[in-house]
Amino acid sequence: MLVGIGLSACSPRQLVVGSLADELASPALGNETDLILLRDAAPFHLKLSETVLHQQPGHRALAEAVAAGFTQYAYAFLAFDADRIEATDAGAAERLRRRAAGLYARAHRHAMTALEISQPGLTAVLAGSTPGGTLHIEPAQVGLAYWAAASWGGWISLSKDEPDVVADLPQAIRLTEAAWRVDPTWGQGALSGLMGSFEAARPGGSPVLALRYFDQAIRDSGGTGAAALVAKAEGYALPGGDRPMFEVLLRQALAIREAAGSPLAVQNEVMRQRAAWLLSKADDLF
Repeated sequence: MLVGIGLSACSPRQLVVGSLADELASPALGNETDLILLRDAAPFHLKLSETVLHQQPGHRALAEAVAAGFTQYAYAFLAFDADRIEATDAGAAERLRRRAAGLYARAHRHAMTALEISQPGLTAVLAGSTPGGTLHIEPAQVGLAYWAAASWGGWISLSKDEPDVVADLPQAIRLTEAAWRVDPTWGQGALSGLMGSFEAARPGGSPVLALRYFDQAIRDSGGTGAAALVAKAEGYALPGGDRPMFEVLLRQALAIREAAGSPLAVQNEVMRQRAAWLLSKADDLF
């Protein structure tokens, strides 16, 4: 009798939490192009989403949304700001990068927890601690794997003085490759672009292979995404010393105009701002 009472008391709460998780998993802020408003609104939305995720850690869609939100906030509002103020206030830039690294790490933990819940043993296989284990990503997990890997890459890039973090780069690459094999066109080129960025960044990486991934990302974006163009400019043209290509790609990114209500609206606005900033720094970069 007492068990029955307990279950009946818990059920409404579980239903409410589950319903809230479903709602928070939807891209509520995804079409907002006012980045100042978005920057102000995002922390509350992220904290609420994270709180609900703690109650529903296996909710794949919410885990993906939380990992994406923390990763995008770290990139757009912390790491990018750090780049912009580096020349005038190196101390403040370093503090912003430490905050960004922390949020990338947080995003990564949420995404990996959800992946492990949905596929027990995945983390051990990824780390190579399961002899003979094969890393396999299900189609429904590709988005979660992307944000786990993208946040991991951001965390690693800002942790040059932490060898234990940097040493995980091969795992981040393996996770990206496993997702890419399942759905190489995921995210309108986002996954191919991440493959290109990792190939360009890893020790001994092939610029030729990185270029193939960047070009595939641009094709997959169908001319509607600025991120693939900026990724190629920073990941291929800049390290290759090709200023004409660098500037052409960034001007193409600036010219991108998405349709009203596009899910790429926020991303494109961030990347247009980055493209403009990179163009303004071209004399210093080359």
